[in-house]
Amino acid sequence: MSQLILADGTRIEGKSFGADVPSEGEVVFNTGMMGYPESLTDPSYTGQIIVLTFPLVGNYGVPGEVRDEFDILKTFESDKIHIRGLIVSEYSDTYSHWNAKESLGDWMKRNNIPGITGVDTRALTQKLREHGVMLGQIVPDGKKPAKKITDPNVNNLVASVSIDAPRLYKCNKKGAKTIVAIDTGMKNNILRSLLERGVNVIRVPWNYDIWSTKGADGTLKFDGLFISNGPGDPSILYETHEVARKAFKKKIPVFGICLGIQVMAIAAGAKTFKLKYGHRAQNQPVMDVFTKKCYLTSQNHGFAVNEKTLPKDWEIWMINVNDKTVEGIRHKKLPFFAVQFHPEAMPGPVDTSFLFDDFVKLVNKTK
Repeated sequence: MSQLILADGTRIEGKSFGADVPSEGEVVFNTGMMGYPESLTDPSYTGQIIVLTFPLVGNYGVPGEVRDEFDILKTFESDKIHIRGLIVSEYSDTYSHWNAKESLGDWMKRNNIPGITGVDTRALTQKLREHGVMLGQIVPDGKKPAKKITDPNVNNLVASVSIDAPRLYKCNKKGAKTIVAIDTGMKNNILRSLLERGVNVIRVPWNYDIWSTKGADGTLKFDGLFISNGPGDPSILYETHEVARKAFKKKIPVFGICLGIQVMAIAAGAKTFKLKYGHRAQNQPVMDVFTKKCYLTSQNHGFAVNEKTLPKDWEIWMINVNDKTVEGIRHKKLPFFAVQFHPEAMPGPVDTSFLFDDFVKLVNKTK
């Protein structure tokens, strides 16, 4: 048995699965119906204990590692589990799926991640909706709870998930243009989505100075800039902000996703704020404010752009239908745009994958 102990003193008991170890983090909820292998390996979940509202979890197991033609993992969004714990209503150790290799519990145990089952997750979610996300800890029987829970957001979580050195990925197209992708916690399918559209990608660390880097043939050469998703507070990523500001000055195409929209907004002069309980699911409705077209989107974020602080040369492009928060921004004249959701859709609907096409078209026509 284990307990989930929230910062307000609430204690919720359940049966342990996964690793029988203590853990702590920010307790958040996800209302998606599927996609736990992808969600648990999403670096944006770093520092968080996830509550899954769908009642049955684990019934299709976990796949083995499969790589694509670019040597990128297809079955997971990174090379490890990033959450600090998992809370579910009913965990199924018995699984059935054509490509499953092990149970969810065994996979979590190998990655030293604890889980609790037998919890009224709907009641817990209601508490988090009313109070807002809060810190919590998972404490197995026989272990003493920590006296104080550290807020993961006070740390630079991006630095813990970004790559250490630049890496070049080549597509299979001759004369392809090149995009620099700032890895602030980038999901594998974002990288794949760019490569499949016929551009080469130079993946760089979150604090890499792409403007002063010198190679054998001079300054680093590229045709567009991409800023990825990632965990934590965007306001502390000063080096990333500066890279984006210089890109704006040089007027090269820039595209941001999730944390990327927050970084771009800050670089443009806007501010961000922390949402009460965030958006985490594959069923978040987003509307284009100009066409009035609505899309179902996959999301995972706890911060958002403050609409009132966006400069006049930028415009609100998309909003969340549920709470009217900003989901997309773009410059009124220059080739800069960003979205708060995940158009690469792993897991989730593929309604907005066309945004990668739009970005690559901008890059290809920009001299």
